[in-house]
Amino acid sequence: MQFVKLTLCAIVFGAFAISAPCESHAADVIKDVRQRFQAVGVEEVPDFQQHVVPLMGRLGCNGRACHGSFQGQGGLRLSLFGYDFKMDHDGLSERLDTDDPVESYALQKATLQETHEGGKRMAVDSWEYNVFLRWIEGGAKPVETPKKLVKLNVTPSEIVFTAREQSKPLKVIAVWENGTQEDVTPLCRYSTNDDMICSINEDGIVSSGDVGDAHVVVAYDAAIVPVPILRPVSDQTGHRYPQIAGRTEVDQHVISKLRKLGIVPSDVCTDAEFLRRVSLDITGTLPTANQVREFLADSSPKKREQKVNELLETPAYAAWWTVQLCDWTGCSDQFLNNVNPARRRNGSKDWYDWIYKRVVDNVSYDTLVENIVVASSREDGESYRDYCERMSGYAHDKDASFSDQKGLIYYWGRSNFRQTEDRAIGFAYTFMGTRIQCAQCHKHPFDVWTQNDFQEFEKFFARVNFARNGSDRNAYNAMIEELGLKGLRGNEQRKAVEKLLKQGKTIPFPELVINKPRVSAAARKKLQQAKAKGRKVNIPAKTAKLLGEQVVDVENIPDPRTALMDWLRESPTQLFAKAFVNRVWANYFNRGIVEPTDNLSKGNPPCNQALLDYLAQGFIDSGYDMKWVHREICLSDTYQRSWNPNETNKQDERNFSRAVPRRMPAELVIDALAMATVNDERATNFTSDLSNRALLRTSPPRNANSGPDYALAVFGRSTRESNCDCDRSSEASLLQTLFVRNDQDTLAMLDARQSWLAQYVKQNNTNDASQQRIERQRVAGEKQFKNLMRQLVRAKKAGNEKQITAAERRVEAIEKRLESLPKQKDKKLADFDAAKMIEEAYLRTVSRFPTDHEREISLAYIENSKDPGTGLKDLLWALINTKEFMVNH
Repeated sequence: MQFVKLTLCAIVFGAFAISAPCESHAADVIKDVRQRFQAVGVEEVPDFQQHVVPLMGRLGCNGRACHGSFQGQGGLRLSLFGYDFKMDHDGLSERLDTDDPVESYALQKATLQETHEGGKRMAVDSWEYNVFLRWIEGGAKPVETPKKLVKLNVTPSEIVFTAREQSKPLKVIAVWENGTQEDVTPLCRYSTNDDMICSINEDGIVSSGDVGDAHVVVAYDAAIVPVPILRPVSDQTGHRYPQIAGRTEVDQHVISKLRKLGIVPSDVCTDAEFLRRVSLDITGTLPTANQVREFLADSSPKKREQKVNELLETPAYAAWWTVQLCDWTGCSDQFLNNVNPARRRNGSKDWYDWIYKRVVDNVSYDTLVENIVVASSREDGESYRDYCERMSGYAHDKDASFSDQKGLIYYWGRSNFRQTEDRAIGFAYTFMGTRIQCAQCHKHPFDVWTQNDFQEFEKFFARVNFARNGSDRNAYNAMIEELGLKGLRGNEQRKAVEKLLKQGKTIPFPELVINKPRVSAAARKKLQQAKAKGRKVNIPAKTAKLLGEQVVDVENIPDPRTALMDWLRESPTQLFAKAFVNRVWANYFNRGIVEPTDNLSKGNPPCNQALLDYLAQGFIDSGYDMKWVHREICLSDTYQRSWNPNETNKQDERNFSRAVPRRMPAELVIDALAMATVNDERATNFTSDLSNRALLRTSPPRNANSGPDYALAVFGRSTRESNCDCDRSSEASLLQTLFVRNDQDTLAMLDARQSWLAQYVKQNNTNDASQQRIERQRVAGEKQFKNLMRQLVRAKKAGNEKQITAAERRVEAIEKRLESLPKQKDKKLADFDAAKMIEEAYLRTVSRFPTDHEREISLAYIENSKDPGTGLKDLLWALINTKEFMVNH
């Protein structure tokens, strides 16, 4: 029998949360099966759902490596983790003998009386054996109506160890809908999230390992409960913990956890570190040299707050966070070939512009998402032709833009987003930060969702249709005929359409529509008869179920997606808000409060539950104001901590006691290289004028063999090809090192006409126009001399006397011409302020002044260079190749 549909109150995140021990007297709790079935001859008959199926989980029978695999084992297949009671009972029935239970094949295999590839799972007369035997003796009854588990109490709700190899048992009480409470400790599945910190055995006994914190996860029936396990790293806990002010609520939640672990946070970082860090994190842009000078000279106590607010108003902020929203929503030209005939190869530009406009306007996140989730092609009252005229107008009218379209219809038109299962998985990933792929085939191993939950969720997407030829077939055909396209197909038609659009014609566009519910012929006849009699007509109900929550009649609402959007806002799980704040947090700290950031699940709990809850609720209370999240994080001491560790936090990378140095994301690396090398004028407007910036690359290219797209690929830009935040990589590689050291694009940045070095040469070159012309002649002559010498060598190897004579004569002429050129005036160090240029190089790369030692070394190097320009170029090259430059710290 399929697992029972659970109601809203039964399966929301809070329903199976760790709770205090049950208030009822201990005598009201049924003892565990280990005690009750230790002896033979017990009268009680075990229940298949409550005892037998969980026991098979404890013994490993329904695990992936055994009968729970897709193929099963030895002719027996069970549902993975025991979610399908009917399937499991049907499979076992063939191996049971209710007339002579002891002879049951299932028992003989498990006790190794018969050969069993899985080995001996239990001993004869053990309590496990007695549970199975007694169930068979009682008639091996199936589950008629599944019981509803309403709570799983786990005690203790948190364990704090003080040394290695200590142990502590868990006690697990199941509370059923009828009020029955039972100790199910021996029937649970247990796992640990970090076996270096703690381990847990099949009896629920937790053992300590290294210092730090982790979780053990308890699973029983439909419930999954995480239990925090801590072992302090020092003796500075409780009253021995130093007095550290929690200046903001973020700080208070972080310090509360650090106090338990005996971790003392690092001091607040310097102003220079803060400016560089916050500029990169908010705007994806290095501060200019002048901005560093001004910020360090500012004595205002509120200058950090003012800087955060200033950065949040820049176009670069909108661009960088548009990039990330495009990552999460899946903006890629690879899957947008047919969404817009006007931009067949570049639909991502429309997508990017649509999101960018809303980030600039600080549209609330829930409104932005709503206009994606319930996007519609046509505006109210528009015909199909009207819609096509408006869409064609975006290509014709320079003052109009696709970003003016109310909804982002492209989200639903992607070629990898057409099937209902793809939509269900992608929707949960994008807007809930959750992986539900596993439930597509079996019960989710780390959450409460079953295969039935997944299949029910899919139904919300069944009526959504991205119609390539629009929903009005007559209007579409009429337009095709008017445009002279009748009879054309495929590429031939597409090319003709593009040509007509350039001529200012209105062309047909694909359309996002919600199909009418499918009704059988008999049902349709009854509906028509009822409607003719003036009765209220409802289509026969067809329900869908929001993941683990309420059931919705999707046939009798105009657009089932409205129910999805309402659910995102109103679900008590708050996954919608948590997914966003968690991803934003990860941008600032190199890891999420839940990590991975796209795996918010019961079995993957946050490292700081109170912190995640606070940010999610605050985000909701702010009206889903995205800037509220940025301010709340950036203005905390937690964000502003130094990366320099102390003895207690040098190993901490999950509790935010210090800044963790992290390589810049791909777009930031490429723009930082440009920012470090461009002239002062371009650097000054880098956050406002986004021309040619990597932040404007709207999609991963189909081929990234050269130019900015190649560089972005080298540094791990998101491929946007799957439902995974791991599409973006922050891993370091040898190829990245080689790119910054000697790739032609990097070297070209240093030598470009608009580079900072070219600006220096222009400002400090004392030669007049005549001498510059002489220098060009000298360079050209030297190049010609080298070519002639190569020709002479080849002629001598060939023994061609005629060619040798001619080459020697020309070489001699070039030598005389070069000797006749006037000597170039020497560039002296006095021509420019070397110390000032060294300071400028440090400020524009690592955003700080050089130390005395660095200044001394740099000055000596420039003095010993063949000319100051070469020395300065080498210094700038060295700085962009340092870890300090490449890492955000």
